[in-house]
Amino acid sequence: MDILSAAKKRHTAKAYDSARRIPEDVMQKVYDLLRNSASSVNSQPWHFIVANTPEGRARIAKATQGGYVYNAAKVNDASHVIVLCARVDMDEAHMDALLEQEERDGRFRDAQARAGQDATRRGYVNQHRYGTKDVAQWLEKQVYLALGTALLGAATLEIDATPMEGFDQKILDAEFDLNEKGLTSLVLVSFGYSSPADFNAGLPKSRLTQEATFTFID
Repeated sequence: MDILSAAKKRHTAKAYDSARRIPEDVMQKVYDLLRNSASSVNSQPWHFIVANTPEGRARIAKATQGGYVYNAAKVNDASHVIVLCARVDMDEAHMDALLEQEERDGRFRDAQARAGQDATRRGYVNQHRYGTKDVAQWLEKQVYLALGTALLGAATLEIDATPMEGFDQKILDAEFDLNEKGLTSLVLVSFGYSSPADFNAGLPKSRLTQEATFTFID
């Protein structure tokens, strides 16, 4: 499926066929898409928790109780569920790890290029930490880039997906000790194959017109 057809076909699944599983080789492509997503100054401020068993999904579903119970079935009945987590800060250990990985991957022609990349990244981090004082929000934006990549990728792979912000963040953070790791849960994504109860699958896609959405300038 070409990318534009996938974007037009993609929808947010509202109900899953619990009997159908996504092959692991297909899900590996989703994992690779997440890992290779764009991020500002290659910050990669994310961590992804994958649940591919009923027991794992049940742990995530703990956060869909009370006012979020409407999302419980989308977690429990899906084939796979991924928790997209964001770093709350860009600490020294993470920035050092990024620089070392970039060097192993051959991104620096010399020591000067390595130092330049480090200085540029630290400059952006300090701008958000001390200038606009929104470093956590800036890092969350990078995770949403990964979310968009995964959703479009899932559509090209002809699997269904559901992004969910409707869950109790405190419960999920505690379940996986995320705060102790410098992380916080941000959004859930279920992956699977929709069931006949997925009413959204049969509805026409609705978007504002190009004229309303774009301004073309000379």
